[in-house]
Amino acid sequence: MKVLLEYCTAETKVKNSRFIAEAFPIHTAEEARAKLAEQKEKYADARHVVHAFFAGTKAEHSGLSDDGEPSGTAGRPVFEVLKGSGITNVILTVTRYFGGTLLGTGGLVKAYQDAAKQVLALAKAEEYVEKDSFSFSTDYAAYKQIKHLFSRYHISGLQENYGSAVEVSGQIQADESEGFRAEVHNASKGKTLVEVKRCT
Repeated sequence: MKVLLEYCTAETKVKNSRFIAEAFPIHTAEEARAKLAEQKEKYADARHVVHAFFAGTKAEHSGLSDDGEPSGTAGRPVFEVLKGSGITNVILTVTRYFGGTLLGTGGLVKAYQDAAKQVLALAKAEEYVEKDSFSFSTDYAAYKQIKHLFSRYHISGLQENYGSAVEVSGQIQADESEGFRAEVHNASKGKTLVEVKRCT
């Protein structure tokens, strides 16, 4: 599975109806529902805010809605396109402003499919890798030695706060955390203990 890295959007017009497709990174079904509520508030003047989402490392949580479009013509096509992308931890909404011309069931299915495909063509995603969050506190002298280790590991979201000691936190690939913890301990001559916990 892949995970969405950042928000993206695309807009199309079909017979004067506007279709605004947006994809948002989320982690849980609750986040998906909260984002959908935001979208419905943002587009309160639109005719429909259709959605589909997948959440969980194996896309084990999912949902969809036609939001008033004829059954099976909107949410299901968006859902199937999203499923085919192999991306999880994502909610995809397609907002429709009605243009005055009915599209028919086939036309609606195609319009929603195309909107979903367009936004996913722009999506930045990466393979899902289990990560651990880590944190430690150390003195300035030890940190000079520890910092050299970072380039050998897959570390992201690094934060350094300099006060009476250096407070460090970030994320690391789960399969590297034990080696990293041991190396930090050794580099600081046993003075620095790294706290690690699995990211959810």
